[in-house]
Amino acid sequence: MVEELVAAGVSVVSVGIVYAMAGARVVKQYERGVVLRLGRLRSDVRGPGFTMVVPFVDKLRKVNMQIVTMPVPAQEGITRDNVTVRVDAVVYFKVVDAADAVIQVEDYQFAVSQMAQTSLRSIIGKSDLDDLLSNREKLNQGLELMIDSPAMGWGVQIDRVEIKDVSLPETMKRSMARQAEADRERRARVINADAELQASKKLAEAAGVMSEQPAALQLRLLQTVVAVAAEKNSTLVLPFPVELLRFLERAQQPAAPVPERPVRAPEGVEQSVQEQPSSLAPPLGSDPEGSKTRQD
Repeated sequence: MVEELVAAGVSVVSVGIVYAMAGARVVKQYERGVVLRLGRLRSDVRGPGFTMVVPFVDKLRKVNMQIVTMPVPAQEGITRDNVTVRVDAVVYFKVVDAADAVIQVEDYQFAVSQMAQTSLRSIIGKSDLDDLLSNREKLNQGLELMIDSPAMGWGVQIDRVEIKDVSLPETMKRSMARQAEADRERRARVINADAELQASKKLAEAAGVMSEQPAALQLRLLQTVVAVAAEKNSTLVLPFPVELLRFLERAQQPAAPVPERPVRAPEGVEQSVQEQPSSLAPPLGSDPEGSKTRQD
């Protein structure tokens, strides 16, 4: 009889130990435990450490409270300026309310992923290509607000959203490369023109100073000769003053002939010379000898 009682007691204790071990749970530091008792949510969320639940009655679901890094698959869309691009991003989020993450949504990670993809496509359609390439910080903020608005009802907080890469068609890349090359060439020409303008002003000032002091021009000539002679070559370049060439050119030109002026006679002499032939010359058709013969 005693042996039967001892055996029964040992059996009860063993069953109790097994039952207790079945209800023992350990929640890690970065987790929270949500207890569902017969399908109903318990108000108390189990913290990290050792905890007990009623076996076969309670169901404990552990929720990770760490920041989750979720890559968003590349989404293809058309920008506002009609350029086809592929954009991928990454979302950083964490659970702030474990009970809502279990009750309000079936799978909060899948829900955040789908919301991020749809929001990314919406951002692509509302933005220009220049904004996607250069103004990403503003787009990241807008994308974060679009995902965070519905996620707050799921007990999830969006920590950060970053656009990773923007893929462009090859034709667009070549066009942008030509545009960048043309812009750099334009800036180079402007810089060269500005340098020429500044150099011309300085050369004009130097010419004004040298014109006041002719010896300065000769010293400059000697400095040029020294600079050329410093090079180890067999050719010596000697500048020739342009003023000397002009002087020799003027010296070789012959003197222009002086045009002769016609000499006019006085008015009285000219009139007598004109009248004299008319008085001395016989009249046209007159023959004195013939007339005398005919009279005879």
